[in-house]
Amino acid sequence: MEDDLYKTITKPAQGELFKDKNSKFYGFAFPVTDEEQIKQHIDHLKKEHYSARHWCYAYQIGTETIQYRANDDGEPNNSAGMPIYGQIQSFEVTNILIVVIRYYGGVKLGVGGLINAYRTGAQLALEASKIVERTINKKFKLSFEYKNMSKVMRILKENDVNITNQILELNCLLEISVRKTHSSKVFDLFDQFFGVEIKEL
Repeated sequence: MEDDLYKTITKPAQGELFKDKNSKFYGFAFPVTDEEQIKQHIDHLKKEHYSARHWCYAYQIGTETIQYRANDDGEPNNSAGMPIYGQIQSFEVTNILIVVIRYYGGVKLGVGGLINAYRTGAQLALEASKIVERTINKKFKLSFEYKNMSKVMRILKENDVNITNQILELNCLLEISVRKTHSSKVFDLFDQFFGVEIKEL
């Protein structure tokens, strides 16, 4: 994969039920970008599945700087959170939270059985998710006089640049989003353009 591409999911998904010795495992995947969203999803699942025994999870957020965490939620060390995180890595996704909920069936599974169950729960949640490829973008702000508008717009169009915000008056302000691999080229084009000021946001 190119270094300015990453994979993520677009909407929440629930995997098929996985059963082992009467224990039931449900995997859920959520698109997330910060810890507050993660906490909300986990709290919501705990309310919804209040009679479950464990809510184990792993998440990864970020594209260039990665933050991740794996939580065993009372299961033996590294028998739940890390196998879930391992699936996030093998599917190469980020900005994602996976929670696997366990309803205890009265029979101990042993560490090997738990690792397999939580890994499978996470895998089923990921297989049920729609995984998409996104580009890592840099954001810039352009300021220029209205008379330069058509030239600016032409450069943006030729270089396939997205405008994310605009104020078009006598003095124009545009916020643009540029794919990381093209960002220095676009920056240079405007930096050399007399009458346009470009700043990284």
